[in-house]
Amino acid sequence: MSLIRDDGVVLRAQKLGEADRIITLLTRQHGKVRAVARGVRKTKSKFGARLEPFSHVDVQFFSRGSELISRSLPLCTQVETIAPYGGSIVTDYGRYTAGTAMLETAERFAENEGEPAVQQYLLLIGALRTLAAGAHESHLVLDAFLLRSLAVNGYGASFTDCAKCGLDGPNRFFSLQAGGVLCADCRVPGCAVPSPETLVLLGALLSGDWRTADSCEPRYWREGSGLVAAYLQWHLERGIRSMRYVEK
Repeated sequence: MSLIRDDGVVLRAQKLGEADRIITLLTRQHGKVRAVARGVRKTKSKFGARLEPFSHVDVQFFSRGSELISRSLPLCTQVETIAPYGGSIVTDYGRYTAGTAMLETAERFAENEGEPAVQQYLLLIGALRTLAAGAHESHLVLDAFLLRSLAVNGYGASFTDCAKCGLDGPNRFFSLQAGGVLCADCRVPGCAVPSPETLVLLGALLSGDWRTADSCEPRYWREGSGLVAAYLQWHLERGIRSMRYVEK
């Protein structure tokens, strides 16, 4: 038996029995972890409110083995709040729906429990912090998070140079299968031909150039979000359910 401490983000909470919950977290050292939090649905619970989605917490687990992941779920025995991002996110529909899509995406990329996913964890923390601050449009923050999550998991897209031959951009033909834009010589059937401004927007979101992203005209936001969603679905081989509720 062992006590294991880590910090993580609460991805979701499921009811268990009369007063318990199963909490799914993305942690810094142990990747995705599912644990039982006993009594957190009681009004007298000391840390029930700290285990809500979007919360960044310092958490302690009690495991019956030397490893955190075992056949029986570990118990969540202590929780301290690091940053309550949910307080700012859940009061705004746009932020809430974008944040929910982020949590679902992070859980999908960290599908194997117990495997470290440090880059994904740090991306999620940064995205929730930015979303809660409200400095940028919520759907732009979401698209930036999705593009960077794809990149750190090996699916980075090219929005300038040809993804096949490397020809310097700008290039116009976007292919999901090829991993970004293609030149005229490398073009394949089924390519999309987005506006040049849309490709500039997506490149800015991927690189973190918020000045360019914020100044982009709203008419290019929807086209860019459609490409990001399609690219994400192509590589995950299924869609993110909460994406349908995101305001754009």
